[in-house]
Amino acid sequence: MRLILAPMQGVVDHHLRDLLTRLGGLDGCVTEFIRVTDHCLPPKVFLRLCPELAQGAVTTSGTPVKVQLLGSNPQALAANALKAAELGATAIDLNFGCPAKTVNNHCGGAKLLNDPPLIEKIVYAVRSALPESVSLSAKIRLGYESRNAYLAAARAVENGGAEELVIHARSKTDGYRPPAYWHLIAEIRANTQLALVANGEVWSPEDWQRCREMSLVPDVMLGRGILARPDLALAIKSYAQGKIHQPMSWYQTCQLLHQYHQSTKHHYPVKYLGNRVKQWLAYLRVYYPEADQFLESTKRCRDDSVLEKAFAHELAAHHPPLTVMEA
Repeated sequence: MRLILAPMQGVVDHHLRDLLTRLGGLDGCVTEFIRVTDHCLPPKVFLRLCPELAQGAVTTSGTPVKVQLLGSNPQALAANALKAAELGATAIDLNFGCPAKTVNNHCGGAKLLNDPPLIEKIVYAVRSALPESVSLSAKIRLGYESRNAYLAAARAVENGGAEELVIHARSKTDGYRPPAYWHLIAEIRANTQLALVANGEVWSPEDWQRCREMSLVPDVMLGRGILARPDLALAIKSYAQGKIHQPMSWYQTCQLLHQYHQSTKHHYPVKYLGNRVKQWLAYLRVYYPEADQFLESTKRCRDDSVLEKAFAHELAAHHPPLTVMEA
């Protein structure tokens, strides 16, 4: 069983990859997509979205990072995949699942599910350009307007030469509305030899178990679920081993959130200060009611000193009682 951190665009940056993989339980992660048009991008673009390339394409905890590319030009994607490999990438992922309107209007992401022959050309071009030592995977949804393209798309990915396929078990039209149609992943498993990873609506160890039973795939990519509950990967692995997992308290999670603020506040424009923290809080409040209260109290804050005081107050309010030894 493998648990992979999803490449949520505009959310899971390298700072968040570092924090979540250091918690443990994750076996891999994927970058936000690098948009490819018709030319080879400069190294700085790859290094900005995947600074882990400078340290062996792993996070500080040693968790492997794949570089994800998005586009529809086979030759340009092949050239950029090779460039990523030259910069240190050990694995490339191709995005055929992004539902964003802007991306789809430019013939990228999930829109390509309507054109399996082009998917195969892209995968073949990229696989042909890469050294054998660099692995290639792809991510799809079940279809664009309806859930009817998954077998054709999966066969195109396989025929093109990729080794692994991640399936977000919804169509583009489904968006992120539950349920996820995990049982359709089992059809892909029965009709291809690809290594498969299931994705969609895994918020708990019990969800992982149901996903495994319906998809017949033990490997799962975690997205919104692990943002709502940062120790979800650890909880799933404990559950799979029949062990009891003690969930992270709000105090521990708030400490993690504070680390995230401190690591990101100098990397984004001052006018957006705190936005990344608030974005994560919007996911955390699914699992932690305290996160909702903290978000309400800080959502208009743009001053770092005020935000730091808010963190200090929140941590003090939820600090666990001291033991006799600590006292």
